[in-house]
Amino acid sequence: MSGLLLAAFLMIVCIAGVDQWIKLQILGNFALYQEKEFLKIGSLDILHLRYIENDGSAFSSFSGQTVFLVLVSLFGIACCVYLLIRYGRTNKLLYASLVMILGGASGNLIDRLFRDGRVVDYLDLQLFDFAIFNFADCFVTVGTILLLVYILFFMDRQGNLEKSEKLGE
Repeated sequence: MSGLLLAAFLMIVCIAGVDQWIKLQILGNFALYQEKEFLKIGSLDILHLRYIENDGSAFSSFSGQTVFLVLVSLFGIACCVYLLIRYGRTNKLLYASLVMILGGASGNLIDRLFRDGRVVDYLDLQLFDFAIFNFADCFVTVGTILLLVYILFFMDRQGNLEKSEKLGE
């Protein structure tokens, strides 16, 4: 295993590990649906911690479809692992985006597999009405946005790199 793949693996494990640690803190200190103010600046209420369990995907879509969601997660993880191994060394942005997606997806997959198909969510934005989410979701979302930036701006129409920043050189 190359040094870059080992570093990617360690980062993925760290992201998933921190995600699981935070979820254990929520499970140990909150009752289901309990809410606590978390981030407030002056009179501006920004973020609450609210423990919920989501048996669906984003915005509770595909609720109760655990087998489907696990299979889709495994397929997505397998695709990202392939891309990381095959192309990850070619561009820093691609590398970072895949590591972020894999870390977040792994954290949520652990929930689905070991928490009866449910994912622990706890971050509740107060600035506007939005779905409650978790640490792993943040990594999946930011990683996906970075992957889209990579696809839009660093690949030519044939899927080849236009601008390459080789890692490790």
